[in-house]
Amino acid sequence: MANRVLVVDDSKNNLTLEKDLLEIAGFTVFEAENCLDGIVIAKRELPDVIVMDVRLPDMRGSEAAKLLRADPATQGIPIVFVTASVLPLGKAELHGIPNSGFIGKPINTRTFAKEILAFVGAVDSGAAAASHGTPGVETDPETGLSIETQPLPRP
Repeated sequence: MANRVLVVDDSKNNLTLEKDLLEIAGFTVFEAENCLDGIVIAKRELPDVIVMDVRLPDMRGSEAAKLLRADPATQGIPIVFVTASVLPLGKAELHGIPNSGFIGKPINTRTFAKEILAFVGAVDSGAAAASHGTPGVETDPETGLSIETQPLPRP
């Protein structure tokens, strides 16, 4: 069965690029151009992973992630933020969101789908390979993907 991914991005170019790369890699892709639509689709489709921009027109991606984490139906879905905000201040906004990671923009079109697939695999196995010094955050040395590994609260 194909992995199911929800891509949330308000930039049509980014949305199309990410969707195309993931479809070529065999993912079933759902798409949304804002957080509210993304939340509705996430609750309806329950994708294996959500790829979300941080800066969206209706709310921050980090706020949408907190809403998804508060819902038992979506709290376990990994979220990969795709953002140009890879400086410490931008990353700080994403810390504390369980079961999440980030990929910096511009994305590497050669490795993007593999990074998303590795994130799903790392979350499924419960571990990535090496820590980069932040408690609860691990980095896959092959993809460079950071994964927030804090345990999810049980309902």
